[in-house]
Amino acid sequence: MTAETPLTWLYVPGDRPDVVRKARDSGADRVIVDLEDAVAPDRKEYARSAAVELLSDPASPTAPPVHVRVNDETDVLALAGLPGLAGLRLPKITHAASVHHIAALAPGVALCPLLESALGIEHAYSVASAHPQVRSLALGEADLRADLGVREDAGLDWSRSRVVVAARAAGLAPPIQSVFPDVRDLDGLWASCAHGRALGFLGRAAIHPRQLPVIERAFRPTPQEVEAAQEIVEAARVEAGALALPDGRFVDAAVVAQAHRTLALAESSPSGD
Repeated sequence: MTAETPLTWLYVPGDRPDVVRKARDSGADRVIVDLEDAVAPDRKEYARSAAVELLSDPASPTAPPVHVRVNDETDVLALAGLPGLAGLRLPKITHAASVHHIAALAPGVALCPLLESALGIEHAYSVASAHPQVRSLALGEADLRADLGVREDAGLDWSRSRVVVAARAAGLAPPIQSVFPDVRDLDGLWASCAHGRALGFLGRAAIHPRQLPVIERAFRPTPQEVEAAQEIVEAARVEAGALALPDGRFVDAAVVAQAHRTLALAESSPSGD
């Protein structure tokens, strides 16, 4: 785990430069300029031009890194190499070959394939491990829900776990959760984040700034979790190997490693470069 772990990712429509500018001051750890679903077909060319203008200058050291969700290789070619581009989010990926194709068009750019169909889920590991430029993996739950014909949220849990396992197996960071569509239901967002955290997700994409504080709190360790992790780490320093704490908790190397990850996340800055 790095010294700074991004937990909040704010989507903004690429054809609204004013909203993009506000997003950079929203407190989000990362900003995702969306050229795909959030932009009407007759506005996509304008959105691409606006993104190119935004990213033609290096990002300020205090501004959150900007990623872009693209439509196709036309967007990729326009954006590749721009100094302000932190990464590309690739929608509707189903095969590793698509990732190789994009990587060749945008050498050195961090890539995040989005799995949004049954076929994409089936190929999760091959996509996650397709190329060194793949730095993360994510779900596109709205499209996946439609593809699977799922009505209840629990129907996506197997796919969610599949993506978490594939990312880990490929040596990637834990994936972030897909967006929660009801921007007014903050209690529902909290409960959904808690469920996602239990499945192994770390952080979440948002579609409104009011969702950011909820996501931040939901994924950051609680004081009780930090205290428990500190006890485990201290005990491991005193006695090597497997041991039992006074309260009955059994501690081995895997538990100690998890405790270190908890403390690293607790100590990481809520925002960074």
